[in-house]
Amino acid sequence: MKIPVIACVFLSLLSTQAWATEKQILWGDTHLHTNLSFDAFTNQNFSVGPDRAYRFARGLPVEHPGHKARVQIGTPLDFLVISDHAEFLGSVRELYEFGLPTDGMSIWQKLQVWYGQYLIRDAISKGEGRNFFVSQLPDPYDTPQEAIEAFDAATSVFPQIPSVEFKAWHDTADAAAANNIPGTFSAILGWEYSLIPGGANLHRVVMTDLDSEAVKAFQPFGFDDSRYPEDLWQWLEKTSEATGGNFIAIPHNSNISKGAMFDTITMRNEPIGAEYAEIRRRWEPIVEITQYKGDSETHPKLSPNDVFADFEDYPYYIQRDWTEYKPQVGDFIRSALIRGMQIEQEIGLNPYQFGVIGSTDSHTGLSAAEENNFHGKFATDSQPSMKRLGWSDNANSSFGWAMGAQGLAAVWAEENTRESIMQAMKRRETYATTGSRIGLRFYGGYDLDASALESSAFPYESSGAVPMGGELDPIEGNAPVFLVHAMADPKSGTLDRIQIVKGWVDEAGEANEQIFDVAWSSPDRMQIDGSLRPVPNTVDLETGAWSNDAGAASLTAEWRDPEFDPAVAAFYYVRVLEVPTPRHSLLDKLALGGNVDTRRPDTVQERAYSSPIWYRPSE
Repeated sequence: MKIPVIACVFLSLLSTQAWATEKQILWGDTHLHTNLSFDAFTNQNFSVGPDRAYRFARGLPVEHPGHKARVQIGTPLDFLVISDHAEFLGSVRELYEFGLPTDGMSIWQKLQVWYGQYLIRDAISKGEGRNFFVSQLPDPYDTPQEAIEAFDAATSVFPQIPSVEFKAWHDTADAAAANNIPGTFSAILGWEYSLIPGGANLHRVVMTDLDSEAVKAFQPFGFDDSRYPEDLWQWLEKTSEATGGNFIAIPHNSNISKGAMFDTITMRNEPIGAEYAEIRRRWEPIVEITQYKGDSETHPKLSPNDVFADFEDYPYYIQRDWTEYKPQVGDFIRSALIRGMQIEQEIGLNPYQFGVIGSTDSHTGLSAAEENNFHGKFATDSQPSMKRLGWSDNANSSFGWAMGAQGLAAVWAEENTRESIMQAMKRRETYATTGSRIGLRFYGGYDLDASALESSAFPYESSGAVPMGGELDPIEGNAPVFLVHAMADPKSGTLDRIQIVKGWVDEAGEANEQIFDVAWSSPDRMQIDGSLRPVPNTVDLETGAWSNDAGAASLTAEWRDPEFDPAVAAFYYVRVLEVPTPRHSLLDKLALGGNVDTRRPDTVQERAYSSPIWYRPSE
């Protein structure tokens, strides 16, 4: 399973600006929950708070909140955003451990607190915290617009206690201050806006580059402040002006949004207009394409000609009753990118011109995206034998092995600081992986060739090259050239292939997509019909061992679109695939012994997704 020395050298160079004199790849996680989140605590994360979460990400050993063994990340992260739910922040932990002060409350508020305390303590003491959490999920609706007005946060037994939420936010800020090491590790502050009307996931992770003292000037904005994302963006606008800090909001799990994350209408049931599109573009420059609760690139029903579309499917809505999963255009990144171009033709602005990242959404406080070091989303999933259990008695509910051990956020930043990372995200110079550290460069331009990638001055020395996340203006008579360079992670699989995914809107306004194989591991894989023979699956199902011999340590492509039309707007993004390696479900099966049905594949082809490059024709 060894990778040639060149790849090992590459891994060490990712943090030393070897590819570019001005930027480096930084690896991180923007979506991590600690025991301050109500769902993490009810699922038995009693011990890992913000400080331990940052320490684990930095590479220090900690005790796992579930099985209590010492655990340690395989390779430390460069940055971490702790993103506990803004709603009821710290309140459930406080209820269970200490009770809550009731001074200044009305009799009704006191009764609600006492009742909530009784239910939470009773459920957790009986080991039924997960069932209690599920009981608090919303009732299902077909659309969030139907559910949003019916939702009443006051009916929840989770208490809204401002003094406790205030203290929890300050504790998180202090933990970030203690762990932030500019140039080495960025402890970034954030939270999750957790809107989920009728079971449609419309959550956003909000992050800021403000320091730990500056964030104490405000309290995180949650769905209990407003059920409309537009109000979140307006709040970000005002708070940014008041504090001088930068903010972004990152949509996640669009795959379970019931078509609403990238819809043609707003949550107020109004058509998307130019004002909405402009403010959404400003505050949501990137989205989360992959995480524990599934992959959001695309779906076989939306991309029937994509043989790799069926990846880490997660057909479970976050709601009280488990209804049939129905993939829709507004759920997935690829179809959303095309929809954004369709909307732009109507209103003159694209609301869905975004880059991508990956993250975990771990609720153990441990940012773990490695297949051989994955201990579950919740503390209750931490043991292999517990992963077969569903979230409810319904046979179709989610369960531990349904989760994927993914993903990671990669940013091309000038330095490892909060400010530099935020700027990289704002310019969309980011990409996602499903857990391994695949190195990836992607550029578009004119009069380029692959030899430019070997120059340390590229792309800064008058090349005109645009990096991932950028826009290409037309040059009359020229078709753009795309350069891609990918390097394998020495601790994971070698590379199967590089693909470029193209999306565009035709004259009739219809959505189109096409996938091109642009580089692959060996020439003999090309078949007469132009397709590639699948890379061999060498995973030994009896031991979990595999071979990297069939893959490549690095791949490079210089590619021109053979169907390029200078009059048609299009986007292009890169997808890099590894050779098959063992999924965590296989490793758990081997650990348990016997004939265990994990209901999930034994192998996985880890991958990387670049942010797109957009081509825009002349007006």
